[in-house]
Amino acid sequence: MSTVPTTSPDALGFEGTPFDPVAVASPGSGTLPTPVARRAPSQPTGPASTVTPLAELRAGIATAHRAALSAQVALQRRIFRQAFDTGVVTVQALSPARLDAVTTPAPEGAFKPPARTTVDRLDRGALEALSRGEVSAVLGNAYRQPGANPDIRLASDTPLVLDEVTEIGLRAGTLGLGHLRAAYTGNAVAAATQAVEVFALYAGLHLCFADARLVASAAADVGGDDSPTGAELELIVTTIDLVPRPHVTAEVLCGGGGPSVAVTVTVTENPGSVIGPGPGGTLDTWTGRIDAGGGTALLNEFHMAHLARGEQGIALGPEFAHYTGVRATRLPTGGLLLVDRITAFDGARGTLDTQVSYRSEYDSPADSWYYTDSANESMPHFVYMETSLQAALLMGYYLGPTLTEPNTTQSLRNLGGTATVLRRVDLRDRTITQESRLLSTTMLPGSSLQSFDYTLSVDGEPFYEGETMFGYFSDEALANQTGLDAGRHRPSWLDVHANDVTVRRIDLDARRANPADRLCSRRTLALLDWIDVVDGGGTFGNGYLHTRRRIDPHDWFFTRHFHLDPVIPGSLGVESVIQAMQEWAVDSGLADGLTDPVFSIPPGIAFAWKYRGQFLPSDGTCEIEVHIKTVTSSPDGVMVTADASLWKPGLRIYELQDIAIELTERKAPE
Repeated sequence: MSTVPTTSPDALGFEGTPFDPVAVASPGSGTLPTPVARRAPSQPTGPASTVTPLAELRAGIATAHRAALSAQVALQRRIFRQAFDTGVVTVQALSPARLDAVTTPAPEGAFKPPARTTVDRLDRGALEALSRGEVSAVLGNAYRQPGANPDIRLASDTPLVLDEVTEIGLRAGTLGLGHLRAAYTGNAVAAATQAVEVFALYAGLHLCFADARLVASAAADVGGDDSPTGAELELIVTTIDLVPRPHVTAEVLCGGGGPSVAVTVTVTENPGSVIGPGPGGTLDTWTGRIDAGGGTALLNEFHMAHLARGEQGIALGPEFAHYTGVRATRLPTGGLLLVDRITAFDGARGTLDTQVSYRSEYDSPADSWYYTDSANESMPHFVYMETSLQAALLMGYYLGPTLTEPNTTQSLRNLGGTATVLRRVDLRDRTITQESRLLSTTMLPGSSLQSFDYTLSVDGEPFYEGETMFGYFSDEALANQTGLDAGRHRPSWLDVHANDVTVRRIDLDARRANPADRLCSRRTLALLDWIDVVDGGGTFGNGYLHTRRRIDPHDWFFTRHFHLDPVIPGSLGVESVIQAMQEWAVDSGLADGLTDPVFSIPPGIAFAWKYRGQFLPSDGTCEIEVHIKTVTSSPDGVMVTADASLWKPGLRIYELQDIAIELTERKAPE
């Protein structure tokens, strides 16, 4: 059985500095298994390093950390083994045969595999094909990599002992991270290792590289027999990720008196292979990913994950390596990472005075968390915005505006823009293509500004377009923000008219408690608790909405947006306003005349936003007011437009104009 090289305790690092995810502690030992690499890369040699007090401290921390992991692994094995032996392992049966029929959505932050397949079982012939490297022939066209990864194959250095895989699922298993059941004949540890290799291929982890191999590390529970025959195994995924390298870790329970085996399989690049942009941002070497149109992607999911929370040098090139582990411009992470691949780019790093065009892709699986958490019939508006804005910020940043002052911390902030929905479309299980242009870059002392336009399309047909501006700001520039009103306090409309109006409250708990009510946002997207309404109030006399939201420093989005630089996404501020409008529309009876009402984003309404500040974990509260502008009835339903503002304590920082919602009968979208 093959393993990977271990790292010294001093190699352990945190917040972006990679440590080896492959090393698996032996139960109760506090040590790692002795490794033998399949195809070991050359190792540099040099003089022995001097042991310093800091090195001793780090080594001690590393040893204690690994000992704790050992104890955790042993406890996990005991629980899994006990459940397996008594036949009470909970397996959520989930066949991916039709992704648009998924009933159990992925939670926010769940691992999103680079590829999916309708295959949910593998016979011996399919396993033999995988052992020959015929991955796409078995799993489908989404796994195509013509001419790439000759070393990616099942059981490359051991006899194939799996007989068949009878179940496999991405969202199944006790932990909801993945599950596999298989029959095998032969060595149990080899079978466990091969089962995890199958899962790694099934999840498409190898698709991020053009020249890689599968490297496995396994540690068996010494209480079992490692060589029963004619047995069944059950695999429960415990970790799956793309950083620092694509890897999956699983606990494999072998029947027939076999052991429990902790296995990690990592996709590791072969020596000398290119895994990211070169000096100057050169993109002339394919890194292995095929785009939705069958062409070669320039950057892929692996690079997006590293830009979000890993090594910026891997994501963007060596000039960005010094940003790893420090506060810097990053993509969002987890369920807010909404760009997958860059497929075209005609710019050059350091050339900031010309227009640049680029194209990106985002796959929107039907089980994505935001579909079930939103009151919209399809994708919520904040995802439209984030998909557009993230691709823009990525390529603008790639050109290197922050590299002109490499020793200055610069944070990225969106300043505003306009956007228009062009048509109603269901985006479940679709690939969204974003085509954009960087229109200008303006360098200023302590900051720089970039403006973009963009169009989102699906199947070649545009459905969303707009313009936006981003700024890169030094700490000093961020500290001197004065909001939308030049630092002056502007009271809300309700503050001014509090003694002249009657206020009624919409409490949202009861509606969220009814699982059959599809017209309210819930779970992760439950952004509001209550809404105060002044009927006939507001600037336009058509209704006024007001609420305050408590900001909890532990709110889920702070860990997503951004790594080491937490702020509330501006798009979620927009989503909060939309939710207030939706709740008001239902409470006002606008859905009563509809048989099967749904919310959607109406086409043809140009929406504008302006941000002049950010909500921080320490701000305490977010205040929102909405002025209902128009309520328009038509044979199709009712459309509502509004203007809105958002305050952090003492400062108005967001302004929205012509934000719109629509209530219509459910129908088949375009």
